[in-house]
Amino acid sequence: MTQVWLHQPQTVVPAYSYQQQDVGAQMLEWTTDPRDQRLVRMLYRHSGIDTRHSVIPDWGDGFFAFAENATATQPTTRQRNDIYSREASTLAAELGHKVLDHSDSFSAKDITHVVTASCTGFFNPGIDYILCRELGLADNTQRYHLGFMGCYAAFPALNMAVQFCRANPDAVVLVMCLELCSLHLQLNGSEDSLLANALFADGAAAALVAARPPATGHSCRIIDFHSALIPSGVDTMAWSIGDNGFDISLSSYVPKIIGAGIAELTKSLLDRHQLGIEDVHTWAIHPGGKSIVDKVAEGLQLAPDQVTASRDVLRRYGNMSSATILFVLHDILAAARADHTQMIGAMAFGPGLTAELALLQLEPDDG
Repeated sequence: MTQVWLHQPQTVVPAYSYQQQDVGAQMLEWTTDPRDQRLVRMLYRHSGIDTRHSVIPDWGDGFFAFAENATATQPTTRQRNDIYSREASTLAAELGHKVLDHSDSFSAKDITHVVTASCTGFFNPGIDYILCRELGLADNTQRYHLGFMGCYAAFPALNMAVQFCRANPDAVVLVMCLELCSLHLQLNGSEDSLLANALFADGAAAALVAARPPATGHSCRIIDFHSALIPSGVDTMAWSIGDNGFDISLSSYVPKIIGAGIAELTKSLLDRHQLGIEDVHTWAIHPGGKSIVDKVAEGLQLAPDQVTASRDVLRRYGNMSSATILFVLHDILAAARADHTQMIGAMAFGPGLTAELALLQLEPDDG
């Protein structure tokens, strides 16, 4: 079987950066019910997040309009999506150039496919088209977009790229996940929205996938993927398109459900390669929240240093939906020892409840 490599992911975030404690204070001002205020204090105190980025200036001051009775007028879905179209276009172009600028193996003329993923906005021609135009890709570049999948979408995108490369070893695939979650900030008093408001942020990440290892530096070989459904969690995570952004259902029980089943799901992937948990050195867990990382680490009996990158990404950026796992892989690859081979287990979760896993191997720099 053709071997396929993930080349060093690159990341970008919007210019506006916010301290989590300041966002929590602002949310308290916008919350009038005493019970909800207690929940807001608890959520922001225990979020594991220090900083988040957003395309919204002043974290909603001006995004929302308040009447004298403190009732908020919220942007319509169209108004939010108009911002998405503008800001996503800018971030996609910036990130695409960054990927090529940092590649010592490929240039724009080598890219044969573009695969994009986003669940926080829609427009057409979309970011896949913009990448072709902004990067000067060939007119016959094949383009694919995965929409509205959620936090796990990076894995189907990478899996699609791997299939292209195995079908054609000359293929070079640009995979990009771009999410502007803060555009769906809602002030409706529901516990689901209060939880989502405390977690989600904006960011984008991308990488090249090819059947050619990097000329220099670490090569991260993509070994396998595994998909699974957790039927007991079907009602715990979902969203739909409402009049004032996307309406999310996000239960606080999600981490417990994931933690209870993660050992069996992971075993299904590792058994195919005659591996055990002890053979995987580092874990890239999508940090959908602090409790998700906690419960996965507990369920797999992992040491603290095996999930350091996931916790660090959560602390510095929050949950950026599908882009987040590529931020985690970026940090793992950047910190890897040049003379060290290590196995990486990666996973993310989304509506359904859906679990996506991947097995990768970091190989030492031959140079």
